[in-house]
Amino acid sequence: MTTWSVVKDDSGEERRRVRLPRHLPRIALLVCLALVVVSLGLVFKPGNPPEPREPPVSERARAAALADALQLRDAGEQLEAAAAPGSAAPAEGSPAGGARSALTQTVSLLTTQARALLRPGQAPGAGSATPSLPSAPATSAGLASALASSGRQRLADAAAADGGMARLLAAVGTAQLLQSTALAAAAGAPDPAAGSPDPGPAGPTPAAGSCPAASVTPSAAPASSGGTAAGLPGALAALNSNESETVYGYQVALTRLDGAAAKAAAEQLARHEALLAGVESLSRSHCGPIPPREPGYALDPAFLASPGDGLAALESASLPAYGDLVALSDGGTRQWAIAGLLGAARRAALWGATPGPMPGLAVDPASFPTLPAG
Repeated sequence: MTTWSVVKDDSGEERRRVRLPRHLPRIALLVCLALVVVSLGLVFKPGNPPEPREPPVSERARAAALADALQLRDAGEQLEAAAAPGSAAPAEGSPAGGARSALTQTVSLLTTQARALLRPGQAPGAGSATPSLPSAPATSAGLASALASSGRQRLADAAAADGGMARLLAAVGTAQLLQSTALAAAAGAPDPAAGSPDPGPAGPTPAAGSCPAASVTPSAAPASSGGTAAGLPGALAALNSNESETVYGYQVALTRLDGAAAKAAAEQLARHEALLAGVESLSRSHCGPIPPREPGYALDPAFLASPGDGLAALESASLPAYGDLVALSDGGTRQWAIAGLLGAARRAALWGATPGPMPGLAVDPASFPTLPAG
């Protein structure tokens, strides 16, 4: 009996062991793998995408300038088409004859400026900038007013943009203000650009002993390869030399002009003497070199034969110097340079020069990106 009992108990334990799941290790492995997959899913689950960063000030200013240039260009093309001979329904107040030429010039200028403002490979209209015009101008006078508003905005944006973009925006704004004056004159409307600023008094002179002794020694203006003045002191010195020569040119021209031309030259001579004093003051405030004033300059015989054309050439020659100063300065000095660029372009136009679509910026428009058709 005892033997039978022992055998029976062993058989029961064996049966209990058989009842245990034979696939338990596999199940455990699958559960572990599932936990790993779930944990990885939690780790790599994408969260909310980050908010896009606001573009830099210079990029926003460029995009706004491009949007305005394209919108103004479209408005100019519509007015030009309505004013064309044989147009089915000319717009009220649309120009005729020589005034159509001013519209054509406006469209050409805005086309070149839009190409200059366009990034390589960028499609017109790309970006988030919204044009500033609520509606297309119905007349040339309206377009001139809108063009002047755009020009002022470009000059305001240039004050806060990065150096290279500041020069580009200042050039665009200056040309738009000049063209708004020409377009308004052709349409017989008041000048919408009247009253735009000219350079005022320059910045303060530094206290005695605040500049290194070597920096106030008169010297020639340094220049980098490509003709751009090297640094802010160099830009100021280059403009100083330019204004000194221009003052001398006006002094000579006054001896050969009479009537209204002589009166205009006398007024501009006083302006250039103030500009020369201003740039010298800025050089001192920035501890830069001040080139000595020359007693005279060699003038081309053509200048003596036609002083008006000679003064136009002198004013045009100062535009790149003011453009350099815009790019290399900031704050009050840049504001002074922007106003100086506009004043120089106006004086060049006064004497018959054509500052072009980018005054102060020595570039070849052929190098600009091409606007896609349509």
